[in-house]
Amino acid sequence: MTTESPLDPLEARRKRLRFRSWHRGTREMDLIMGSFADAATPAFDATLLDQYEALLELSDPDLYNWITGKEPVPAEHDTEVMRRLVAFRYTPRQGS
Repeated sequence: MTTESPLDPLEARRKRLRFRSWHRGTREMDLIMGSFADAATPAFDATLLDQYEALLELSDPDLYNWITGKEPVPAEHDTEVMRRLVAFRYTPRQGS
């Protein structure tokens, strides 16, 4: 019989945010946000997780337009995490 040790609160939060990132609703945003979350959230502290979580509350069309540069990022969403997301380059995994 094995007992699992509970995740520390930040790691549990990272795991939830990664799941939400991969289940946005549109395939394009699943790939962008999920890949970004996998790459970036392991190093995020609570403040950056707060910023990222706020972005996850926004609509896919708005985020997509900002990430792709079709529209400028509004000042209220121009955070460190948003700048990292805009700079992030999605690359498909081999075999995907």
